[in-house]
Amino acid sequence: MEQNNKIKNAIYIRTSTLEQNPSNQLKDCESLINNEPYEVHEEKQSAWKDKDRPIFELIKNKIKHGEIKSLVVWDWDRLFRNRRKLKEFFESCKLYGCEIHSFRQKFFEDLYKIPEPFDSIMQDLFLNLLGWMAEDESKKKSDRVKIAYQNHKGKKWGRKPVPESAIKEILKKHWVGMDLRSISDEVTYYDKNRNRKNVSLGFVHKTIKENSV
Repeated sequence: MEQNNKIKNAIYIRTSTLEQNPSNQLKDCESLINNEPYEVHEEKQSAWKDKDRPIFELIKNKIKHGEIKSLVVWDWDRLFRNRRKLKEFFESCKLYGCEIHSFRQKFFEDLYKIPEPFDSIMQDLFLNLLGWMAEDESKKKSDRVKIAYQNHKGKKWGRKPVPESAIKEILKKHWVGMDLRSISDEVTYYDKNRNRKNVSLGFVHKTIKENSV
């Protein structure tokens, strides 16, 4: 990471522990910098467990102190997957005069090109839309939980979840190039009755898809 207090551009690269290097993300992000000086902040986050992000917290602190005026990411989900948290982050960045640029959401670049005061108006409209999407997403999840509760009232909820150790084993075997069928044949766990079972092919596919970047 370049050390220069005058640098106002930053690239934030977040990768999972399954990825060997972040070079593809970095190359895409650099295309938005326009040959200006920048610093790179890289963070590797566990693919199967949420953890604190000290590097991202450092970035947020730099934004609050005016040390970063342009933050570039490969995709908005590198910041937050939750729309409500993403909206709050956008609002904070706007308050501290920091622009967010994303390689995967290049349409947002057009909002920075709109002349004042309409640029601010359009950004506010976008943030309101993002907030509405977050509220709608939350309501749908709540409705699904209520329906599931009604359908399962008086019944024992679900089956015993596959343990984290089995999930880690699936991801490790996928990382070294093992095909899904072979992973299903090799990874086992014990169900609630202490019977040893293989993880299903569908669960293997779902686990890899949910933990991919």
